[in-house]
Amino acid sequence: MTTTTASDGHHYGHGIVEPESEGYLFPELKRILSAVQPDGGPIFEIGAGGGWTAAQLGELGYQVTGVEISADGVALAQHNAPAARIEHGSAYDDLAGIYGTFRTVYALEVVEHLYSPRLFAQRAYDLLPAGGHLVISTPFHGYWKNLMLAATGKMDQHFTALWDHGHIKFWSRRTLNALLTEAGFRNIQFSFAGRIYPLSKSFFACAER
Repeated sequence: MTTTTASDGHHYGHGIVEPESEGYLFPELKRILSAVQPDGGPIFEIGAGGGWTAAQLGELGYQVTGVEISADGVALAQHNAPAARIEHGSAYDDLAGIYGTFRTVYALEVVEHLYSPRLFAQRAYDLLPAGGHLVISTPFHGYWKNLMLAATGKMDQHFTALWDHGHIKFWSRRTLNALLTEAGFRNIQFSFAGRIYPLSKSFFACAER
């Protein structure tokens, strides 16, 4: 699998999130899930990567079903999380038509890679029953963090155009809130992961259908 080093020092292959990133994302995901689906059970992942999150959630009593666009990623996920159901698929597929609905849907570091985030949001919405929750994370871009990048001469490194399969959307709380609200979500809550705010590496949105 071909990998590219991103500006944050993590390694990616066709958008697959490696364990380094999950080291700071998973504790916040676990905290959110403990509030919205504390009893475990079926849960859906959009963009399963190499299956590391699915494997950890399996140990906590969740039965993960998910899709991953990379064939390499699917094979890796099936190896790393054999108890999960990880299949080849896209965020743009009719996922509810294929898999049904789930109380919680999550997607870690996916939305920044997507050409059509509105379709992704609609597909995620369709996967949820009334009262279900979508949990997503994406790299954080805020005023003070971007100011620090500019002051230290790291803007080109951070927003590099030379990263194959890299980030093509750069989300703020305002724009992510607008995306989810437009799709029909409500009660949108934000939290942060990796470094202290306002220099956080990523942020989470938890939204209710």
